[in-house]
Amino acid sequence: MTQPPDIREAVRERYAAAATLATEHRAGCCGAAEDRQRFGDTLYTSETGEGAPDAALQASLGCGVPTAVAELHAGETVLDLGSGAGADVLISARRVGPTGRVIGLDMTDEMLELARRHATDAGVTNAEFRKGYIEAIPLPDGEVDVVISNCVINLSADKPAVIREAARVLKPGGRFAVSDVIAAPGMDAATRADVAAWTGCIAGALTRAEFEAALTAAGLVDIEIRETHRVHEHAASAIVRARKPA
Repeated sequence: MTQPPDIREAVRERYAAAATLATEHRAGCCGAAEDRQRFGDTLYTSETGEGAPDAALQASLGCGVPTAVAELHAGETVLDLGSGAGADVLISARRVGPTGRVIGLDMTDEMLELARRHATDAGVTNAEFRKGYIEAIPLPDGEVDVVISNCVINLSADKPAVIREAARVLKPGGRFAVSDVIAAPGMDAATRADVAAWTGCIAGALTRAEFEAALTAAGLVDIEIRETHRVHEHAASAIVRARKPA
């Protein structure tokens, strides 16, 4: 699939602007304002959002709640790809407890600043936020127990690289549990060519078959892709889970 060469910068600009909106307490989300029921804080309940301050949840740009299905345990190390304002990092930090650790990875300075502020406000000490690209994760091999992500992989111009990197940093037996957008096989060329739609999470999405193939090529097993709700005429949000062989 042909992708715009400047997609990374387009995504960075949009999400930097979203962080500024959140800082100014104005709404911004992955899609348009009328899509708030499909993206963002409305997807969290009081239970699934526990551990994150309201400000972090309200700044969420995701299409699901990966922490609800990641089955996190005390003492685990978790990596959140494209951690944004930090909501899923802070939820994970509560679940893994003081003996665990959570790393949020994001390429946008404005989002990193916002996430660190939210962590400080929440009194979280077992989480950290690092700047970097999800296509080249700045961690050694076998560093984490769980990789999560919330509607970010579809934004990358090299999704197989993201998935290979996720597999690399997982420990043997480690788990991959993300929310992402899955495209319909018949998505029209005009939608895919729209950079605004890329940065809005729709046009950059893999199909189910493409996602399964990328996970398999990365060496992950026990693949499960379960659609949760429609986000577009040509796409749905889905929970994607897999495991690195022990």
